[in-house]
Amino acid sequence: MSKWFGMKRIKRQDSGYRQLKTKLFLVTVLTMFFSVAGAVFLYNFVFRGRFANVVVGFLHHIVYAGETDAYERARQTYRHVIRNYLDWYFGGGILFLFVIAQMIYIHCFVRYFTEINRGIDALITENAGDVILSQELAATERKINSIKHTLEKRKSDAQLAEQRKNDLIVYLAHDLKTPLTSVIGYLTLLRDEPQISQELRCRYTDIALEKAERLEELINEFFDITRFNLTALVLEKEQIHLSRMLEQLASEFHPILAERALRWHLEIEPDITLVGDADKLARALDNLIRNAASYSYASTEIDLYAKTEADTVKIMIKNHGKTIAPEKIAHIFEQFYRADASRSSATGGAGLGLAIAKEIVELHGGTITAASANECTIFIVTLPFSAPTS
Repeated sequence: MSKWFGMKRIKRQDSGYRQLKTKLFLVTVLTMFFSVAGAVFLYNFVFRGRFANVVVGFLHHIVYAGETDAYERARQTYRHVIRNYLDWYFGGGILFLFVIAQMIYIHCFVRYFTEINRGIDALITENAGDVILSQELAATERKINSIKHTLEKRKSDAQLAEQRKNDLIVYLAHDLKTPLTSVIGYLTLLRDEPQISQELRCRYTDIALEKAERLEELINEFFDITRFNLTALVLEKEQIHLSRMLEQLASEFHPILAERALRWHLEIEPDITLVGDADKLARALDNLIRNAASYSYASTEIDLYAKTEADTVKIMIKNHGKTIAPEKIAHIFEQFYRADASRSSATGGAGLGLAIAKEIVELHGGTITAASANECTIFIVTLPFSAPTS
């Protein structure tokens, strides 16, 4: 079917070019016709004496006023001049007609090139609106407008990505400064207060350590950004016991969930195995679970399902939290995107987790989708039993 549509599109383009070729052919034929007609006119009307008769007759009636002898002398002189220089006159006349015909012919070509150049100038100057060319250049017009729209979309995407990156830098710069200030502050207290109680000393030390660990997390996010943008992920495939991996990940998240009274609801089919990169797949699932935990309402459940369907494995992660608008869901897997821009990186991360998860899943030949409604958000990951060969 796609091949048929492709052929149809090529035929439409050929039709547009055919119209252009037909018009240029007609211009060529008309130019040749008028050139030949002009040559015949010069030969019969001028060089065979008919033009001489007309001119001399005009002189006879107007200039010579009926003087027959003067008329005859003028006529003989004219014929003598024409007869002696006939070849020169005829050649000059044909050359003149040829030059005029070529000017008309070249003008038709140049007009189309001028229109195409005007369309290209519109791409360079980024003029608003579509490029409009002659009907004969309809196929070229469609191509130029297609390029124009593609360039506009790329520019818009680049500006959006740059804005998101700038926002990310602002978030991380602020969040780097906050824990660093706390670490410096508490360490200064410990240094300047030698008589501080052991209990207070332990408390300050714990706070400084907690802030230093947060600072390390933020620095690791910077490294994630660098690795994600400058390196390509390569799979190191092996046999994976997916059921056991999911159970282990759920167990590791118990302390994080406990901080906000979140609970697990697990439905994991036993003994699911597949071939893939265990470390990278664990990272992708970790990012999805971490996202669900970060955006869940307190004291709610996070559902984790895993089951086999035909020749694929389906993993679903569902949390209860603020509904994400459809226009934001469409961009949720893009780099540096945050569905909730008001969150700091302490809760929202760098905006890379879902983008990295999507790339890892797709490298495994799978798909990942998201949906949000009625204060529930669900991520669905579908993976084949064996990752494709690179």
